[in-house]
Amino acid sequence: MSARLIDGKAVAKKILGEIRESIFARSQQGLRPPALAVILVGDDPASHIYVRNKRQACEETGIQSIYHPLSQNTTEEELIALIQKLNASPDIDGILLQLPLPAHIDSNKLLELIDPAKDVDGFHPYNLGRLAQRHPLLRPCTPFGVITLLNSIQETYKNRHAVIIGASNIVGRPMLLELLLAGSTVTLCHRFTKDLSQYVSQADIVVSAVGQPGIIKGAWIKPGATVIDVGISRLPDDSIKGDVEFESAFEKAAWITPVPGGVGPMTTAILMKNTLIAASHFSLHYSDDNKTSPY
Repeated sequence: MSARLIDGKAVAKKILGEIRESIFARSQQGLRPPALAVILVGDDPASHIYVRNKRQACEETGIQSIYHPLSQNTTEEELIALIQKLNASPDIDGILLQLPLPAHIDSNKLLELIDPAKDVDGFHPYNLGRLAQRHPLLRPCTPFGVITLLNSIQETYKNRHAVIIGASNIVGRPMLLELLLAGSTVTLCHRFTKDLSQYVSQADIVVSAVGQPGIIKGAWIKPGATVIDVGISRLPDDSIKGDVEFESAFEKAAWITPVPGGVGPMTTAILMKNTLIAASHFSLHYSDDNKTSPY
């Protein structure tokens, strides 16, 4: 058996094309393009690459990107003031605060400060709560990107055991909620899990989001499983590797995502989709007579 590749680039391209068409249709109705404010604090090279890719996606779809590059020494108070200004602006539909933030800034505090109606990353407790209660609106980008990839191969979910490796607030925990919503039986593994191989070998769907190259051995993969590799690491030789031993897993799985080119493009595509949703769903709440959050 050899796996079939799940092409994240192709699925993301289709989503971006649909978003571009929707924004053109908005313009025909006299509506302005959705606007995404992007905040980058500091000089982290990886963050600069991620932000560049997101801004390119904005350009491709017709979303207006308003860029706020801030120095490493920006104070928490200055960042709070900027977010409050963007929250109050009727011309801003989405706010992206690129992580990680410098150590002197409390990330959780700042993420909770973002208006849930403009939380296009889907990180705000309100939006996570909506997902937990099975009424999602703005969904965490990477987990919903994974679901979109699984839908593209017509994954059935029900009567399928999904195993997630990694319990971060950004991927692992909301991924659990997404797979529960889809109907899977879900196990979440983390750093305190003993005998990880036992859980992975039982999984019909494997989602690994650890960021440790090769932590998931190909020999552990259940024959016919679907393998989603969210992890991405750059090795000393400058090569890119995922969490999963790709070559050996490829021989056992039915479907598998490559790294790069699998989940990564989907995160950006869903961010654009969330920005369009925010603009379409919430714009009426920011009229001249009512500049308050719909929440």
